[in-house]
Amino acid sequence: MELIALNNNQFISEDEIVNNNSNFIEANTKCVTLNHIKKECIVPVYSDNSLSISHANFIEATKDVVNSVFSNEQISAPNIRVSHIIKGRVPSAITKTVKELLPHEKTIYYQRCAFIIEIPSLRENVNNNHLSLTIGGVRALNQENLYSKRTLEKFKVFIGYKNKVCTNLCISTDGLLIDFRVGSIQELKQKIYELIKSFNKDKFLGEMERISKFQLEENQFSHLIGKMKMYQFLNKEEKVDKLTLLMNDNQISTTVKNYYNDPNFRRDSNGKINLYQLYNLFTEANKSSYIDSNLERNVNAFEFVTGLANSLQNNTYNWFLTQK
Repeated sequence: MELIALNNNQFISEDEIVNNNSNFIEANTKCVTLNHIKKECIVPVYSDNSLSISHANFIEATKDVVNSVFSNEQISAPNIRVSHIIKGRVPSAITKTVKELLPHEKTIYYQRCAFIIEIPSLRENVNNNHLSLTIGGVRALNQENLYSKRTLEKFKVFIGYKNKVCTNLCISTDGLLIDFRVGSIQELKQKIYELIKSFNKDKFLGEMERISKFQLEENQFSHLIGKMKMYQFLNKEEKVDKLTLLMNDNQISTTVKNYYNDPNFRRDSNGKINLYQLYNLFTEANKSSYIDSNLERNVNAFEFVTGLANSLQNNTYNWFLTQK
């Protein structure tokens, strides 16, 4: 196994750079290769038979921009996960039963696709965790009206960090470009480029360091979990002036389970947990989100935890923390 030197004189294996089989999202997804999407999947069209921008086009456009901006860095192959397979058949096989279909008579494409491109040579250390700069995107064709004529198409792209010990994605609002629309691959590349160039990594990493300095006692954590469960049943008026929370009940329960059992971010021997650990419990639980809601919930976890940190730092009222 060949070792490759990084800019900061650290070494990682070539396998680590090229092959990345870890799951940055789980839910009902599966891992596929770029070649599979390009060679074995059809490209959906609109009602006027205009081609949509395919998942492969999206991934390759992002690759091109990343390779251009970070030309002197080590860049991993895209880690791609898909869900909601749409099956079909060629016209000549319309009268055949399922058992009679030959492989070349079947067609497929995936309604939803998420991918990340990791840059292992741009590595930071936060709270004794290695974080690698990561760029990625999401395409959800269920959010497009393929029964109409082609219009501008919707995409989501992000830049943030991937935690090496748990594969959790760390993304802030400033690192997410959500539901933007473009009419061409060139416009798509321009949007990705602008997001990468505008990303303030020092500000983001500074926030990650800051939240690690605040702790919750066991009773504070249990109170927080109770309020998080209650929040889901508040009406719109009652949610005003409270931190927004997008996690569902199952994800909150997963957070509690991992508070006790997670090998990297569980409570200490006294039941205490710092907000950086809590944030990673949230992002771990978020892996169960569907592709089309994963990034929004990931960013919400960051905003929620920084909101808790602000209240603890400034000793200000926070409905989720106050026990009165």
